[in-house]
Amino acid sequence: MSFGLMRSALLRRTTAALLAGAALALTFAPAEAKTLRWARVGDALTLDPHSQNEGPTSTLLHHIYETLVVRANDGTLLPSLATEWSIHPEDPTIWVFKLREGVKFHDGADLTAEDVVFSMERVRNPVSDFKGLHSGVVGAEAVDPLTVHIKMNGPSPLYVQNLTNFFIMDKGWGEANNVQVPQDYKAGEEKFTARNTNGTGPYKLVSRDPEVRTVLALNENHWDAKPQVTEIIYTPIKEAATRVAALLSGEVDFVQDVPVQDISRLESTSGVTVTTGPENRSIFFAYDMGSDKLRSANTPDNPFKKPQVREAMALALDRDAIMKVVMRGQSLPSGVAMPPFVSGWSPELDAYPAPDYDKAKALIVEAGYPEGFSVDLNCPNDRYLNDEAICQAYVGMLGRIGIKANLVSQSRTLHFPLIQKRETDFYLLGWGVPTFDSAYVFDFLIHSEEGSLGGWNASRYNNPEVDAMIKSLATEIDNEARSANVAKIWDKVQEDRVLLAVHNQLLAYATRDNVQLAVHPENQPKMTTVTFK
Repeated sequence: MSFGLMRSALLRRTTAALLAGAALALTFAPAEAKTLRWARVGDALTLDPHSQNEGPTSTLLHHIYETLVVRANDGTLLPSLATEWSIHPEDPTIWVFKLREGVKFHDGADLTAEDVVFSMERVRNPVSDFKGLHSGVVGAEAVDPLTVHIKMNGPSPLYVQNLTNFFIMDKGWGEANNVQVPQDYKAGEEKFTARNTNGTGPYKLVSRDPEVRTVLALNENHWDAKPQVTEIIYTPIKEAATRVAALLSGEVDFVQDVPVQDISRLESTSGVTVTTGPENRSIFFAYDMGSDKLRSANTPDNPFKKPQVREAMALALDRDAIMKVVMRGQSLPSGVAMPPFVSGWSPELDAYPAPDYDKAKALIVEAGYPEGFSVDLNCPNDRYLNDEAICQAYVGMLGRIGIKANLVSQSRTLHFPLIQKRETDFYLLGWGVPTFDSAYVFDFLIHSEEGSLGGWNASRYNNPEVDAMIKSLATEIDNEARSANVAKIWDKVQEDRVLLAVHNQLLAYATRDNVQLAVHPENQPKMTTVTFK
């Protein structure tokens, strides 16, 4: 049966049948020790390694392309294409990277320092969604075939933490295919790199049908130990019941996005293993607090510019109710838009108030909206755990204080460009922090849009004093002074209610019993780590 027919057949299965079957002990045919069939809610947006800084996209790309360093499940940095890294002993503004010998790209070309320099120029291009990670870079130089110097605009002791999603491309291949500039995804550009790859990673691209199926095969010339998984069949399945049905029927081996409502029954289902763990990701609401008028509100001004409205919206958000009812206990309610993994987090910042609808409604009146107001709320429906249900819950809460939020729910392929192009008034977003440092949140979400900074600041927050403190973090070598500035920035962000935190996600992976895979805090599982019982 073709995948399309298989998926249609699965969609026709009723939820009742699934629930009835869940109580039965399942008998699976053993999974082949070479093939891992992997399903999750959404596909990679593109295969261009420098186009979209987005979780599912980077997760798939990590199997094809590689980075200078990687992050282990415990958060430590490990060598990958770079075997050594250090600050130059004579110049604290230069990072020195020694590359691994004998690494080859999938087409047989050798990895050299020139490829790293080419990739650095490409990732810093204005259309790259990763450019904010390299805002302090002045340039890169190939000192010899296996040594790269990366020059910073000042001492940058934490820069190496920014490199876990810096994918290295082959310069020759890039120039031959005229792809020196990344794909401009938000502008709808199609590019050779969106569907074609040439990395150094453990797997090669065999075929790709976006939003349907991607097949990867083992790179027999890879420098590392041979993994047990030698073929990956990656299948995006948006519908929650269909993903679970595919696992229960044995048609997939691993479901990455387990619906929260199915965790408990899958845990008690014979033949299935559920592995849980915290994710380094915060879910929050944000709003345009900079424009003079909103595009979707029924007011002549912008209500979100008024502190009373933002305070009212914070008081209307019942995080505990969302955790209990929407997330079935699978979330950690939070008062700040960063997870506990992140440097700068504190219990005081994470505290949040109990909802107070009477006070919130009075604040809306005080702000000049005695009849309330209406506005569109943009929400993805295929990215985060129960994202649409979270938005629906908040719509009801806002309705109690006179704000009519018109829910506009759509795929993340449409939702994310709205944010990046500043075409939304009010939206839900999730943000992981691969650097484990607050500066990553500030650089992308808080700093005003300027060059490589503020790429996801659709709230249009603009505070020159805060901008200056954010920029100082990149070159501050005094840890105490840096931590003090991080705390000051967060205090101001919280005071101005720039981001309205909801919770931090908890992850659940479901596999067939003979498949073992640990939960990754970045939700970037690597099939090279899968073992078969």
